[in-house]
Amino acid sequence: MAQNVQVCDIPEEVVERLKKFRFRKEKNVAAIMLKVDKNSRKIVIEEDYEDCNIDELQAELPISQPRYLVISYVRNHSDGRVSYPLCFVFSSPVGCPPEQQMMYAGSVLSLIQTLGLTKTFDIRNPEDFDEEWLLEQLGKV
Repeated sequence: MAQNVQVCDIPEEVVERLKKFRFRKEKNVAAIMLKVDKNSRKIVIEEDYEDCNIDELQAELPISQPRYLVISYVRNHSDGRVSYPLCFVFSSPVGCPPEQQMMYAGSVLSLIQTLGLTKTFDIRNPEDFDEEWLLEQLGKV
């Protein structure tokens, strides 16, 4: 049975910013990248991306350090509908220091539950993160 072990704190201002982000009105792709501050053991906002694309986000993901990415995505369906899923991506590259992997992995479930996220995905190679990968994760083959 999985147990919720919270290694890092989630400051209230981060929770509030992400809740506000969840209900944004803009109809473009945007994202918030989060990281763990290992000194304070808190999850902090590293960067805010507005009107971006998945390739730009992929270029920003570190290849040797974990990150959390919350993405407000614009999905165009084959029947003409448009949806705006809120996606959570946990990037934990192969070869990152074990201490970092533990801090991120030990906090991911708490972060997902606190924010009420349902479209959650893990990726081990940030170079694989592209639009095709995201669409596959969202269920489109």
